[in-house]
Amino acid sequence: MLEFHAPLCLDCADLGHLVYLPRGDAALTRRAREASSLWAVVVRHNRRRTRYERQGILVEEAALVRAEAACLADADARARRRARDAVRRSAEDIRVAAALATEIRRLFPGCPPERAVGIAAHASARGSGRVGRTAAGRALDEGAVTAAVRASVRHLDTEYDALLMSRVPRRQARTRVAPAIEAVLGAWRR
Repeated sequence: MLEFHAPLCLDCADLGHLVYLPRGDAALTRRAREASSLWAVVVRHNRRRTRYERQGILVEEAALVRAEAACLADADARARRRARDAVRRSAEDIRVAAALATEIRRLFPGCPPERAVGIAAHASARGSGRVGRTAAGRALDEGAVTAAVRASVRHLDTEYDALLMSRVPRRQARTRVAPAIEAVLGAWRR
């Protein structure tokens, strides 16, 4: 804890009686925080990302014991729910990828069908942060779909990656391959 730009130890901040619960188990963290009358978030500054990242929480020991008991009591039900949710997410991922592939084929009729499926699978991979996972991508927004196709063409049909590996700046590499990308997209639109 910082006070007047100087760090305080846990005892000086009146938090010394709390125990540390590392991040990772959302149910345990939520229940421990709810059961504890006093809790604090533990963060660490990540210099590379220039932000504070959550590491865990400090809670009262009795609250942690109660939360662990509650989590053990319903562990089977939560495991079943996680399994059901995984099946549901998997089915949803397949649906999104199929819809994205269909939209790619509609916007770019000259695109080979197997390539459209590959672009859709790559762009809609869960947790990837790619355009297919955005709200616009899931809504099949024309701009998002075109961005996914453009990215695929950039990486698979041009020397873009080789330029990056030879230390050409990203912006300059994109400028150099832009005509080749537009040529492929133009051919696929016909």
